[in-house]
Amino acid sequence: MQRLESTTPHFIRCIKPNNLQSPGSYEQGLVLQQLRCCGVLEVVRISRSGFPSRMSHQKFARRYGFLLLENVASQDPLSVSVAILHQFNILPEMYQVGYTKLFFRTGQIGILEDTRNHTLHGILRVQSCFRGHQARRHFKELQRGIATLQSFVRGQKARQEFAVLLQRHKAAVVIQKWIKGRNAKKTFKKINNASIVIQSVIRGWLVRRCSQDIGLVKPGGSKENESDEVLVKSSFLSEVQRRVLKAEAALREKEEENDILHQRLQQYESRWSEYEVKMKSMEEVWQKQMRSLQSSLSIAKKSLAVDESERNSDASVNTSDEREYCWDTGSNHKGPESNGLRPMSAGLSVISRLAEEFEQRSQVFGDDAKFLVEVKSGQVEASLNPDRELRRLKQMFETWKKDYAVRLRETKVVLSKLGNEEGALDR
Repeated sequence: MQRLESTTPHFIRCIKPNNLQSPGSYEQGLVLQQLRCCGVLEVVRISRSGFPSRMSHQKFARRYGFLLLENVASQDPLSVSVAILHQFNILPEMYQVGYTKLFFRTGQIGILEDTRNHTLHGILRVQSCFRGHQARRHFKELQRGIATLQSFVRGQKARQEFAVLLQRHKAAVVIQKWIKGRNAKKTFKKINNASIVIQSVIRGWLVRRCSQDIGLVKPGGSKENESDEVLVKSSFLSEVQRRVLKAEAALREKEEENDILHQRLQQYESRWSEYEVKMKSMEEVWQKQMRSLQSSLSIAKKSLAVDESERNSDASVNTSDEREYCWDTGSNHKGPESNGLRPMSAGLSVISRLAEEFEQRSQVFGDDAKFLVEVKSGQVEASLNPDRELRRLKQMFETWKKDYAVRLRETKVVLSKLGNEEGALDR
């Protein structure tokens, strides 16, 4: 017993999982038998029936004393330990109280440790939340102080910049005032001088005209002649004034007509630009449709050429075999080569007619569209409405395109049927 108490004995038991020495395989009966034979189960039973966990009163009170709901810091460690045990409702048979130590059965210390860790985690969580709250409050106070300081600094800078800008604005207004006044004076002087020149020219012309009329009058030297001359001058002046007023009214009318014509010209120019855009878009659409139809025709021609070459080769092989057979049998039987070539020639003729029609129609539509564009732009003179003709040409093109697409689909169906029949005959 003295040797056992003075040392820390331990032992290792090796358990064989199976007799085949294969990994991942455990035989439950074999393992249980080995544990019983080695005494491991008995050791466990003895350990569970005893008090393997031991702890002194001072250590137990120091480690778990903060879990008590009441303040028992002034009491001795034994009373603190007993209070902890009573608080957690640990059964009396699960522990024993000694003079210096506490003895616990298996699993009791684990319960106390879980409670201690949970309590410590809660305390740390509360502390972290409180410290975070303090840090956030301090940060917000600093942020408010910084924002206030920044507002003061920015306000002072803004006031200084505004003062400078206000001074510059006032200076610019004064400079603009003097420059505009100088320009207005120059303009007024020019208009005044021009009006004086115009007035002098008109007055000189009137004086010359009046002097010519006076020269035509015979000099008599009598008072009656003088009164006649005065009446002639006054009537002439009134006539000149009437003509001047009439000329001014006609000038105003012409200016109004010129404004109206200018507005109409702008409207016509805008309409012409819209028509040009529409014509360009329609030409692009027609070109795209023409290219798509050309590509479909070329694909149909290529497929027909390939089918024709294959059928010709198959027909030559079949005819040679049939001729040899007829030579051997001595009969005058002829193969179905005439029946196979006629549908092919008919299909090729239909495709050629469709291609010729497509080329002719595309050329006609292209020439008509080009002619309408020239008429619209004024390069060619013609007594027709290009907009109405363009709409009519577009409708004709749409109807022809639909009819052409229907005929092209029907031709493809017929050719596919002929190809299927010839393939059946060849087989």
